[in-house]
Amino acid sequence: RLQPVENPLGITVLIDYAHTPDALKNVLQAIRPLIKGRVVTVFGCGGDRDKKKRPIMGAIAEELSDRVILTSDNPRTEPPLDIIDQIERGIQDMSPLSEAEFRSGKRGYIRLSDREEAIRLAIQSATRGDIVLIAGKGHETYQIIGTQKRPFSDYQVAKKILSEKAGKKE
Repeated sequence: RLQPVENPLGITVLIDYAHTPDALKNVLQAIRPLIKGRVVTVFGCGGDRDKKKRPIMGAIAEELSDRVILTSDNPRTEPPLDIIDQIERGIQDMSPLSEAEFRSGKRGYIRLSDREEAIRLAIQSATRGDIVLIAGKGHETYQIIGTQKRPFSDYQVAKKILSEKAGKKE
């Protein structure tokens, strides 16, 4: 299930299908001991699906991550920001950050409904030794927005952003 995205930057980027509270908790508990750096979790919850799990997943991400980006999953016919609002209700102690604060490496969370931009921010602000977990969609190669299935792959997006970041380093 955990799919690593290879890169030369010393950042561990993992894609996982974890889209339930138990699955998210299990994957975060499994990866935490493996790293010396920070855990950055990027996730959202599917629209038109179980709303009760949203704040629970927010609480789990807060408890087991250093930094969190709340984003879209498959919003379907629900407004993505409404879904993010409901996830955010589970976050009690972590501070909301501006993009500049997030880039500076502070502990906290940010709301970014565009999933590609969320993945970009997570990877761009990660440093050697960090782990970026992109959760919720896993192997899916689409994103459902409204009633349309649009091509979207967490793996391909992460790979592209990592190669851009690696290219800038050389």
